[in-house]
Amino acid sequence: MVDWAGGNDRGARPTADAIWACIAREGRAEEPVYLRNRQMAETWIAATLEAEMAAGRRVMAGFDFPFGYPQGFCYALTGSDDPLALWQWFEARVEDAPKANNRFDLAGEINLRFGGHGPFWANGLSREIEGLPRRKTDYQNPFPDRREAEQRAKGAFTCWQMAGAGAVGSQVFMGLPVLERLRRRFGAAVWPFEPLTRPVAFVEIWPSLTLGAAPDGWIKDAWQVREVARMISSLTPEELGGVLDVSAKEEGWIFGLGCEDVLCQAAMRPPRLSNNCFALPPGVHWTPVSEALEQLRERLTPVTGRETLDVSAAMGRVLAADVAAKRSNPPLPNTAVDGYGFTGGRGDGVHVLPLAVGRAAAGDAPGQVAAGEAIRVLTGAALPRGVDTVVLQEDVTSTDGQIAFRGPIKPGANTRKAGEDVVAGAVVAQAGARIGPAQAALLAATGVSEVETFRPLRVGVLSTGAELVEAGASARAGQIFDANRPMLLGMLRRFGHLPVDLGRVSDDRAALAARLDEGSATADAILTSGGASAGDEDHVSALLREAGAMTLWRIAVKPGRPLALGQWQGVPVFGLPGNPVAAMVCALVFARPALARLAGENWPTPQGFDVPAAFSKRKKAGRSEFLRARIRDGQAEVFASEGSGRISGLAWAEGLVELPHGAMEITPGVPVRYIPFGSFGL
Repeated sequence: MVDWAGGNDRGARPTADAIWACIAREGRAEEPVYLRNRQMAETWIAATLEAEMAAGRRVMAGFDFPFGYPQGFCYALTGSDDPLALWQWFEARVEDAPKANNRFDLAGEINLRFGGHGPFWANGLSREIEGLPRRKTDYQNPFPDRREAEQRAKGAFTCWQMAGAGAVGSQVFMGLPVLERLRRRFGAAVWPFEPLTRPVAFVEIWPSLTLGAAPDGWIKDAWQVREVARMISSLTPEELGGVLDVSAKEEGWIFGLGCEDVLCQAAMRPPRLSNNCFALPPGVHWTPVSEALEQLRERLTPVTGRETLDVSAAMGRVLAADVAAKRSNPPLPNTAVDGYGFTGGRGDGVHVLPLAVGRAAAGDAPGQVAAGEAIRVLTGAALPRGVDTVVLQEDVTSTDGQIAFRGPIKPGANTRKAGEDVVAGAVVAQAGARIGPAQAALLAATGVSEVETFRPLRVGVLSTGAELVEAGASARAGQIFDANRPMLLGMLRRFGHLPVDLGRVSDDRAALAARLDEGSATADAILTSGGASAGDEDHVSALLREAGAMTLWRIAVKPGRPLALGQWQGVPVFGLPGNPVAAMVCALVFARPALARLAGENWPTPQGFDVPAAFSKRKKAGRSEFLRARIRDGQAEVFASEGSGRISGLAWAEGLVELPHGAMEITPGVPVRYIPFGSFGL
């Protein structure tokens, strides 16, 4: 998406009313690019198209100026009804350099062909130009004032205006020659004049059709190209085809006009994960825990939509955008104590001041205090004009309309400055933060009533295995109760997600595929337990492998075994081990931060603490180990057995001791890393 400009070079510093561009794929936008003049823009666009075509990708390139003029103008100027003939006409006559161009002179020349009073108007130069009126009141237009698209698009500007606010005419003059050169060079198809059967398509897009004001801190043009690119790349092929199904062979059309609802729905969709987001580098066999976490951190992005909520309703939600203070806190200088206020500090000795009538209390509008007088003030009151210092009431004697106190007291004592806590415009909450009571208080105190949040992440939980039965049911010999599902559902609630119970499935591949179909339709991510290795009955990994989006991560960790990571119909699936101890550890260490990132949250790193060990252990190099542990008498003690079948150890423990990848000799008193379950969000 390119936001064009008809003026001269805008300088090195990114600014508004310049050329901005942004690339997006599958709903994920890159950072907007600032292009200071049209020459740089043409070079950047050409390089981008070359790279995309070399990679075998198709490109839809949007530009925010009209591709055609109102009916009749093209034929009158070129002798042809083909709007692309008009592109060629302008490309042959427009002269353009970073600091100067001939657009106003050319507009005057065109007007002289039609009587010298139109269709173009508004001369942006100080010198007079024959045939180009300065004001609309002095011009006459032999053609319609607007295209049909502009008549239907509320707020769209006419393409005849060459200068002033909302001037689109200069953009068309200076944009069509560039597009004509790029069209010839890359064989681009132009919508809606030509069938879109070539690798590159040029499309007219007006961002303001669906976008409003930019958020605080954004240059509007930069924000609009990012949002438009992200929105359009989120459309399904069927939706995109419907929006492009337009017939406007001479005048052109505005993309999405008449389909605004479709675009707005696409704007709310999260970006899709790439099919290779779980891929491991070639040749990798056993991956250290730290490397596995770093790869997940780099590749995962939010997958949930966004919605704006009142702060009171946003508790527990993840912020989708930074939030700036609407008002300083405190908004005015105020008193921190009950006492008496006056101007300036005082030195040693006794000071006597006359007492002004009245008082200042919290909620009162600031009054005025004469120089040399004092006034009674109560905690939280805005300081009256003429007051910048407060003496504690306990240090004051008040009699007969005056006060006395002993110095010294510094200027500004016992007062708070305006904005001492937060200044208006400062970021008070960052995107990716989860809103808790403290954050809600800060937002409210700084005048923020609404915030943009991610919708809660829906996470499906599915147990697999013919040996599983529901707790309380009759279990045959060889069967066990399903402990993983209630454990994982409870963990997800603590993590702040919406758990979706997908039940359990026996060792039946068709039944498992049907349940995954159900889960992908109702959840944003899926956790499975069991069937995640590579054995004959490990159907989860087998199905994901058949779907073409599965990687068996052999992570060097104990307890645990290979993690099956993949996608089912575009929904990420985390295949956890079937053993409850290994399932819980892998869920805490790997699934918890990965799900947080999918939910839009900043990557959470659990806070650990170095404490003396209350146990002995000789650990070999080559894998990280997590021991069930708790703190007693300031030391970390571990569960008596490291066996993964000892589920009672999970209930006994209050956290994990993490032993690093290398070898380690542990004796009582040696520092070890203890991570309480609370640091994992439990």
